[in-house]
Amino acid sequence: MEEGLTRKELESAQEERDLGVIITADLKSSSQCNKSVATARRVIGMVRRNFIHLDINDFRLIYKTHIRPHLKFCIRAWSPHFVKDTKVLERVQKQQQIKYHS
Repeated sequence: MEEGLTRKELESAQEERDLGVIITADLKSSSQCNKSVATARRVIGMVRRNFIHLDINDFRLIYKTHIRPHLKFCIRAWSPHFVKDTKVLERVQKQQQIKYHS
């Protein structure tokens, strides 16, 4: 070893976020999907609190502009291949369809 250089052990992390994509030690997409769903649900909650009377066309515009991009980013970033990840993403979309199509 050269003079003045010391060895330093690298730290390990279970989860790291880079460019908006969550990378876990096991390289599974569940964390990314869960975070995307949580963000989408927060936006849905904000829309519901702030827009009392909302018809289907207005909601569709808000949904396409502010909610769906969070879900689509998860799909583009990871292309979830586990059934549970796909179902959690689809559940958010189906809940909104039922509420505003009835």
